[in-house]
Amino acid sequence: MTVSRRAFVGGALVAAGLAAATRARAAGSIIAATFGDPVPTQWAAHDGTLAKASGWDLQWRTFNSGADVIAAMASGDVKIGELGSSPLAIAATQGVDIEMFMIDYVIGTSESLIVRNGTGIKTLADLKGKRVATPVGSTSHFSLMGALQHANVPANDVQIMSMPPNQIAAAWSQDAIDAAFIWPPVQTELLKNGTRLVGADTVASWGFPTFNAWVVNRDFAKANRAGLIGFIRAVNEANAAYLKNPAAWTPASAQVKAIAAATGAAPEQVPDVIQGYQFLPIAEQLQPQWMGGGIAKTLKATADFLKSVNRLDHVLPSYADAVTTAYLKEAVG
Repeated sequence: MTVSRRAFVGGALVAAGLAAATRARAAGSIIAATFGDPVPTQWAAHDGTLAKASGWDLQWRTFNSGADVIAAMASGDVKIGELGSSPLAIAATQGVDIEMFMIDYVIGTSESLIVRNGTGIKTLADLKGKRVATPVGSTSHFSLMGALQHANVPANDVQIMSMPPNQIAAAWSQDAIDAAFIWPPVQTELLKNGTRLVGADTVASWGFPTFNAWVVNRDFAKANRAGLIGFIRAVNEANAAYLKNPAAWTPASAQVKAIAAATGAAPEQVPDVIQGYQFLPIAEQLQPQWMGGGIAKTLKATADFLKSVNRLDHVLPSYADAVTTAYLKEAVG
């Protein structure tokens, strides 16, 4: 079973990530897991704002998959990190001792189905018989399956190929695939000779929403409540700075330069890519459609869907225990 937002890319990467985390933990650091997306949080992490606000000696580790993050958190080496909605649903079903305490971002066009120009793919129905790559078990895979279901296209009629992002880029360059549901920076490369057929935001409107969450080890959260509150507020302030004036986040701005340095993205790409994410102020996150009940329902619906496509063998009656608003409420004040 694949348990990834970012595709599972092999035991060697998991072992490497865990080894690095273990070394940092031995040095008294707190390991924070990230996928390295070009978002405002990267700015706050890069300049030390999150470490100062939390009071933790934060050591950021970029993971390639939700599977890697879950393995690291289950081992105790990583205490806090990012996780997509699909692997979060799987982790909760499997009883991993973590809880979601905050929305990182709602996924929009940052994850999209890109079709190669010249393949004749104009609609979802045109995917029949085509080679479509995506990291199986990821939020992109969930969106792809939801899009096919919405269009009444049987998944078995499409050649769905499981690939991590770097392999998707290579396969695209070799004309080995016709389309891919993927995120930046690979998505950005594919768009050079491809077209966005549908984004995760549209698929969400069809009843298949996806998001990225901040999750934490339960015992760590209880023992480090003040630090977690500070972390939440600092993330919120970084997002608020972007939402206040997105136009100011140009390739030449200090914020974008910091994000580019932290993620390896080209500064010229960041302003466009960042528009594909929806950042919610923490007060808004407490509303019923989000952390106030909607997220738990979304996780249940996600788990039900994953079971229907044989990614889970059972689901829980409720996913309310996978989500806590306690820290968010205190951070809002």
